[in-house]
Amino acid sequence: MKLRATSIIAVLALVLLGGIFYWRAHRYDEQAVIPQAPMGIALAYFAGGCFWCTEADFEKVPGVIEAISGYAGGHLEDPTYPEVVKETTGHRETVEVRYDPTNVSYQELVKYFFAHIDPTDDGGQFIDRGESYTSAIFYRSDEERQIATDVIQNLEESGAYENPIVTALLPLNQFWIAEEYHQDYYKKNPVRYDYYRSGSGRDKRLAELCAFRAAKGFPCINFPLVTH
Repeated sequence: MKLRATSIIAVLALVLLGGIFYWRAHRYDEQAVIPQAPMGIALAYFAGGCFWCTEADFEKVPGVIEAISGYAGGHLEDPTYPEVVKETTGHRETVEVRYDPTNVSYQELVKYFFAHIDPTDDGGQFIDRGESYTSAIFYRSDEERQIATDVIQNLEESGAYENPIVTALLPLNQFWIAEEYHQDYYKKNPVRYDYYRSGSGRDKRLAELCAFRAAKGFPCINFPLVTH
């Protein structure tokens, strides 16, 4: 009887997780209305797979004011989520990180970013596959490009990863804000978010990568994994 009950729970969990993935791909809603960043607040742009997770991770960083989910890198103007997930627009799920540069630096954000993605995966991130889920840093200036280049070079030369880093380094042409239901998803739908994140294998893979980095003398300790 105990085994049967366990099996039923496992099946229900799979059904719920499947429903979340389906809902994520088919939910429609209004466009988000996001106010402009105040004076003195800097912006940075990162694509780290599912923007629900990337947004949640960055909003836990001291000095980050907020992170906004959206799309960058594509050729279609003002894309919608259903258009992006068809993998025909060239966009990546991206977050705009609004931060106070007197409390956290761009370099620190880049390092934090690499501790929260798999930069060796050229097919997506974790369970999410396709170009729209591949990792990238979108720079807005030569200074940002150089900082990101130096961090990547340092990681590669340190042997921090078993495989080559494939995270793209691209100029930001346009950032399009995603639909309202994607914004602060982890806050508005904590149960669904936790099931999605757990089922995606994200944190398990990040723990493996950080263990490998630590063994090479390049631990994630200064840029700890977000716990849930």
